[in-house]
Amino acid sequence: MMVLTEALTFMIDLHSHSTISDGLLSPSALVQHAFSRGIKVLSLTDHDDVEGLKEADSEAKLLGMHLIHGVEISVTWKKSTIHIVGLNVDSQNKTLLEGLASIREGRFERAKQMAASLDGVGIKGSLEGALKYAKSGILGRTHFARFLVEAGHAKDVKTVFKNYLVKGKPGFVEHTWTNLESALSWIRQSGGIAAIAHPARYDLGKNNLLAFLNEFKELGGEGIEVISGSHTTEQSLKFARIAEEFEFLASVGSDYHGPGISYREMGSLPKLPETCVPIWKNWNEVNALLN
Repeated sequence: MMVLTEALTFMIDLHSHSTISDGLLSPSALVQHAFSRGIKVLSLTDHDDVEGLKEADSEAKLLGMHLIHGVEISVTWKKSTIHIVGLNVDSQNKTLLEGLASIREGRFERAKQMAASLDGVGIKGSLEGALKYAKSGILGRTHFARFLVEAGHAKDVKTVFKNYLVKGKPGFVEHTWTNLESALSWIRQSGGIAAIAHPARYDLGKNNLLAFLNEFKELGGEGIEVISGSHTTEQSLKFARIAEEFEFLASVGSDYHGPGISYREMGSLPKLPETCVPIWKNWNEVNALLN
């Protein structure tokens, strides 16, 4: 019988965010926090940007940690938004940088439309308010959510996403990101490995999920987050079985965004089921730190 080991774990966390995208901590502060939580191997995977990796890498070296260069790429697949994590990417690769830049341009256009939608229900100044939280200029829904809390329209970020910024509610804007083939191509050309981020969060239905998994594999995708900060035990076991069936490498990531707004704290994730093949199985430097 497949089980998760609840003994707290893991010295590795391959999904996290800084102020470069929608996290609360600077890249160096994020690394310091990870270190304080017992993490030895961390990947900074900001949304559609690799700007924070140099700062994070410098801090990791000072602390004796290993930083995996990563990025989380926004993809549109059959009108659904899906996130693909690229791990061990070359953050200076021209193809990757140009692709990410194209997504960021689309993010700002979407932000202006979101602000207009909120303005239509009497919430003024949301674009300027969200920009205060977007220190790198990458605007996302989380930045708008923080503004809405600050302005008194919701008690916390979780409540925001029940009443605003989601489909059918003020502030929601349909948006087309990059396609799956392009995202995987950028990751591969930069020497990285692609993994599906927090797969339990996508409401695809059984048939579309299978279609997506098959397409992901056919296009060269190799990994899937079995353990995620947002996964329940049952969901993790489900995707452990899927990883085994599709011969995907299994990843682990808290999806940490900062204190008070994260699903789970760093260093508190369960271990991978024994049936899983870790995505880091051939990363010699990483395995030396973990053993």
